Amino acid sequence: MTVAARLAAHPAPAPHADLLAAAVETALDCSQACTACADACLSEADVEDMRRCVSTDLTCADVCAATARVLSRQSTPLEDVARALLVACVAACSACGDECAQHAGHHEHCRLCAEACRRCADACRALLEVLA
Repeated sequence: MTVAARLAAHPAPAPHADLLAAAVETALDCSQACTACADACLSEADVEDMRRCVSTDLTCADVCAATARVLSRQSTPLEDVARALLVACVAACSACGDECAQHAGHHEHCRLCAEACRRCADACRALLEVLA
């Protein structure tokens, strides 16, 4: 079952369901990508050089996970909170994507993480545009 199908099953589906589903799905994917990247960074031979990447990955993973959870609650949406989380998610994904992009030439996990961060930031920006 897809995120869109689960959100659509709600008795009172949210407006902009396609954008909401994309934001939730990419945030969940990004959280997993960042968690996996942080773990992989800790196994690299140059782990000392990867400290900032690990920290940025973990922050982004947490922000994305919280964003996905809150956006999934359609019964009593707190629009101000949702907007604030989306803004934070864009900021965390942008920072993490930039950091991982610096290592993407040497570490495939960083390349994949940077891509996931870019997709999530784009989806969150798209949802923010209709919520503003």
